Amino acid sequence: MKITIKLLLVVFLFTLSCKKPQEATVNTTTSVVSKPYKNYDFNTNALLQHVKTLSSNAYEGRRTGTRGAEKTRDYIINQFNQLNVKPLNGSFEQSFSFKAWGKAYEGVNVLGFIKGTDSLKKHIVISAHYDHEGIKKDKIYNGADDNASGVGASIALAEYFKQNPPKHNVVLAAFDAEELGLKGAYHFVDSKILPINQIGLNINFDMIGRNKNNELYVVGANLYEQLKPAINSISLPEGFSLLSGHDGLDNKEGWVTSSDHAPFHKKGIPFLYFGVEDHEDYHKPTDDFEKIKPVFYQNSVQTIIEVIKNLDEMSF
Repeated sequence: MKITIKLLLVVFLFTLSCKKPQEATVNTTTSVVSKPYKNYDFNTNALLQHVKTLSSNAYEGRRTGTRGAEKTRDYIINQFNQLNVKPLNGSFEQSFSFKAWGKAYEGVNVLGFIKGTDSLKKHIVISAHYDHEGIKKDKIYNGADDNASGVGASIALAEYFKQNPPKHNVVLAAFDAEELGLKGAYHFVDSKILPINQIGLNINFDMIGRNKNNELYVVGANLYEQLKPAINSISLPEGFSLLSGHDGLDNKEGWVTSSDHAPFHKKGIPFLYFGVEDHEDYHKPTDDFEKIKPVFYQNSVQTIIEVIKNLDEMSF
C-alpha cells in the first residue's frame, strides 16, 4: 500500500512540473504565415543567438546540479551584467537544496534587479526557468523551446529596459529546477527574499519559440480580470494570434499550475503565463534550435513586451 501511494505521489508531482502534455485533440486550423512586427524593441539576431547557444550540446541539457546548468548561469549573469541589470539583494545567485524522486539536489536561481523610475513599492517578477532534462541514455535534451526560448526572452527584456527604464521595480528571475517540480520558483516565493506584499505581479515564459499555427497563449487574464486591458489593447501583426485560455475556465487542459507562475498564484499574486501548446518535440532530444520558428519567436517576445509596457502603467 505504501508503494502504491508513493507511486501515485510521484505521478502527481511529475504532472505539476513544467507543462503538462496537451489533450489528445486534432487542430484542423490551416497554418498561417505570420508577418513580422514593423519594429522590434530588441536585437532579433541576438535573441536567436541566445537560444542557439543555450540549447547547444555544450550546455548538456542544463539539468539542475550539472556543469551545463552552471555554464547556463554564467551565461545569464554575463548578459545581465552587460545590460546593467543589478543583482537582487547583493547576489545574482540564490542557492537552495531539495529532494526529488529520492535524490538530493543543489539548485541555484539567478535573480536580477532593475530599479523602477517611480517610487512604487510593488515589484513585477518576470520569470523563465533555465533548467531542462539534461542527458538521458547518452542523448542530450537541449530544450531549445523548453525553455531556452524563455531565457532568451528575459535577456531581450533586459535589453529593452536598458533603453526604456520601467516605472515599477523589476526582478528578472531565471529559475532552476522547474522540471523537478517548480522547486526554484517555490524557493523564491517561500524564502521571502522579496516580501510577498511587495510582489504585485508575476509574468512567466515557458515555451514561446514555435507553433505551427502561430498561436501564443496567455494564461491568467481570465482569473485576474484587472489585467485584461493590458492584453486587449495591443495590435498584433497579421497572422499572429495571442489567445487567452488554458486557465481552467474552458474545455482546454489547465495550465494554472503547470510552470513557475504556480507558486505566485497560490499566494494570491496575479500572474500572466505565456506559452504554446505542446509540440511533437516536447521533452524529447529533438527539441533543438533548428526547430525554433524565428518570426514567430520574435513576434512572441515583442508581443510580451507590448503587454508589459501596458502593465507597467498600471497599479498593483
